[in-house]
Amino acid sequence: MQLIAEFLVLIVFPALLLAAAGWDLASYTIPNAIQLALLATFFVFVLICGMTPASIGSHALAGVVGLACGFAFFALGYVGGGDAKLFACTALMLGFHDLLEYTLLAAVFGGALTLGLLVLRRHPLPQFLAVQHWILRLHDEQEGIPYGVALALGAFIILPHTEIFRIAAGV
Repeated sequence: MQLIAEFLVLIVFPALLLAAAGWDLASYTIPNAIQLALLATFFVFVLICGMTPASIGSHALAGVVGLACGFAFFALGYVGGGDAKLFACTALMLGFHDLLEYTLLAAVFGGALTLGLLVLRRHPLPQFLAVQHWILRLHDEQEGIPYGVALALGAFIILPHTEIFRIAAGV
């Protein structure tokens, strides 16, 4: 069972985040199937690890807070709906204990991504890059920011320091 928990936290969770970031980068969308897979990953992890009800409640609270914050930012037009759902699912997986640090890291990476894209969009795109539709879209000043990239990066950075990591590692 420990091997399955490690696989979920070290392989499945990062792979789903990477898929979400890649999809967001290429199309400015994050498929609902990725969020559903993240939810399923968390529920399988809970069943395998035998998390306490208090710990499950803490993770659920993080997911609810993440969903409320994500949809507030969506309603204000700051993020897309897929980004809001990805934030909530990642918050559920990481838990309330790690939510603040994750949120701060994702915000910093989101700000850096935004500033980087704004600077790049002020300069002409080299011709060899202009043949890629997704790069043209990233370069378009009328487009938004693929915030799923920042959300995934924040989770990657914090993951080795999280409760789920310690649980999966048996520490």
